[in-house]
Amino acid sequence: MKKTAFLVLFLLTYFTGIEAQQKQISLEEIWSGAFRTRGMEVLRSMENGKQYTVLNTNGAAGTSAIDIYDYKTLERTGTVVSSSAEKVPLFSSYEFSADESKILLATEVEPIFRRSRLGIYYIYDIESKEVVKISDLKIQEPSLSPNNEQVAYVRENNIYIFDIASKETKQISKDGVENKIINGVTDWVYEEEFAFVRAFAWNANGSKIAFLRFDETNVPEFSMDVYGQGLYQSPHVFKYPKAGEENATVSLHMYDVKSGDISNVDLGNPYYIPRIKWMNRPDFLSVQTTNRHQNSLKLHAVNAKDNSVSLILEDADEAYVDVTDNLTFLADDSFIWTSEKDGYNHIYLYDRDGNLKNQITKGEWEVTDYYGYDQNQDRVYYQSTESGSINRGVYSVNKKGNNKKSLAANNGRNSAAFSSDFTYFINTFSSATMPPEYTLHNASTGKKLKNITDNGPLKEKLTGYELSPKEFSTISINGNDLNMWMIKPKDFDPSKKYPLLMYQYSGPGSQQVANRWMGANDYWYQMLASEGYIIACVDGRGTGFKGRDFKKLTQKELGKYEVEDQIAAAEKLSALSYIDEDRTGIWGWSYGGFMATNSLLKGNDVFEMAIAVAPVTSWRFYDTIYTERYMQTPQENPSGYDENSPLNYPELLKGKYLLIHGSGDDNVHVQNTMRMIEALVQANKQFEWLVYPDKNHGIYGGNTRLHLFTKMTDFIHKNLGDQRPEKSNVPPKAMIKG
Repeated sequence: MKKTAFLVLFLLTYFTGIEAQQKQISLEEIWSGAFRTRGMEVLRSMENGKQYTVLNTNGAAGTSAIDIYDYKTLERTGTVVSSSAEKVPLFSSYEFSADESKILLATEVEPIFRRSRLGIYYIYDIESKEVVKISDLKIQEPSLSPNNEQVAYVRENNIYIFDIASKETKQISKDGVENKIINGVTDWVYEEEFAFVRAFAWNANGSKIAFLRFDETNVPEFSMDVYGQGLYQSPHVFKYPKAGEENATVSLHMYDVKSGDISNVDLGNPYYIPRIKWMNRPDFLSVQTTNRHQNSLKLHAVNAKDNSVSLILEDADEAYVDVTDNLTFLADDSFIWTSEKDGYNHIYLYDRDGNLKNQITKGEWEVTDYYGYDQNQDRVYYQSTESGSINRGVYSVNKKGNNKKSLAANNGRNSAAFSSDFTYFINTFSSATMPPEYTLHNASTGKKLKNITDNGPLKEKLTGYELSPKEFSTISINGNDLNMWMIKPKDFDPSKKYPLLMYQYSGPGSQQVANRWMGANDYWYQMLASEGYIIACVDGRGTGFKGRDFKKLTQKELGKYEVEDQIAAAEKLSALSYIDEDRTGIWGWSYGGFMATNSLLKGNDVFEMAIAVAPVTSWRFYDTIYTERYMQTPQENPSGYDENSPLNYPELLKGKYLLIHGSGDDNVHVQNTMRMIEALVQANKQFEWLVYPDKNHGIYGGNTRLHLFTKMTDFIHKNLGDQRPEKSNVPPKAMIKG
């Protein structure tokens, strides 16, 4: 008996000691990068298919290098170029020439908008080790010619060609003017919504450059005050077409390198030109065009010899057609295309004249990424949701749709980077319980050959913290089984009552309920769970990866069905015995801020609190391409815009509301928040708000994120916590009401 009592006492002491050793995650740790994952930076397969390169940067030493690794052994076999050894400054990205004899190196890079960058660029010759600076001035989107003799780039809205041997520069276009004419790169709205910046391309033999020209003359200007550090603020003025307003007139042009002539290509006045891509035949350019509603996407062929245009394919949908980068031309210029035309996103094969040869993939699941086609082995490689909409697996199939192989499909997120000859692929795998790990696989069988690297040190570090599992499930709402995750306090007691905080985004085609490793927000949720909250997220109607009909149900009604789903989900969760129905909050950023605001107003008998960060408050204020894709224009659909805009019912506010924005947000303008403030003031509603000077849509820089999340945490404690503490560092479980 004494031995048994001693053993029990020992075990109790031991496990109590383990529990005591675990600590709570802090905001300071989250935003200091203490939980940052380790990856393989800028990995590119070499053309020999046997090696790959990785950009390795030593921040402490201020050096960068492109190192070569062998696929078979994973050993580093050499260094292509190093900023410490060669006469080149620290570089942050690189691009090989087609024959891998030269490398384009980017230095002193500074952002313009989300994807656009300015920088000082160098050409490094691998054999001679010669370094050539392209321009003393910062330029955009440099691109090597196929013969490696020239570099085309854009500076101040014009296209230039730099000759590497002579070091001479020739200006191609000459009419570029800020906020008026752009040549060779996209305008703001194309960059943001069609997700590309470089709007020119060399053909296969370097004899032609096709480029887009944007005439922004009639596009309305938007002005943001930049406060900076001086005595006076300065206006930042740029062209921004809001829903229903005029877009830039875009046209396609062809530059003949030998003659220097520029010709126009008549595409029949398309409204948008979201993609151009040369075929394998050097005289044929593919061009994708779409109408303003974006429900008809056409693929054209342009013969560069005479600029004649022929229609190859049209993809149409009652709602909209997504623009992707999946178009791939095979050796004979037959091509692979992805479409939702059978109700799910799948891969199709067409001959070069646009005749359907075969639907390669089929099923009630979505192709989420297309990796390429191995013509030698007749294998199409792709990523999909075949193992469930919250998971991603890597598969291959022949172009007839037969002999499918599962290459990497463990539950979680698998993502592949294939060698150039499709002999190998490096798989990146993570899940809600496993930080990213990198493994080498045989591309033919999927067999794992070697472990490359993982985040074992991070996983080991996290054993010292109080963490709770993210529980995945579905919840039946409005006739649909919606994906959901929930995080509960580690010592969850179903006999107690917990406050509920819901997170929301819900933008069309998006996904927040996904079986992947934690981001910064997830660490914050773990911190809140350790302080006695339950956190949940539900992907409602309109989100992605569950088929075309589920995603496009919200067409012309953004904010209606998604909000109904969040309110109904909150009601159902609040009915659980362990949820305190009087302490339910919701928060979101951007589209999620729009959702949180609407949920608090329309669900004012369900939600007691909401935080909206950088929210849209009226789709009339947002850009043409995104908004009209889902809503058509305000002139065509005024009720869709206004009936779901929180500006039109501020009197519904009952709960506690925190509104946050960056004054330098070029995407969702602070105008949205200012108009919401005015509406609430005139409705005599009390609320809290905070504006971060000169911060963009991401609201970051220095201590900004720490300050932001401290503010939000304090607001949650104040309005959902049972004891309403003044500071965010309340003791664990202090707010649980038994």
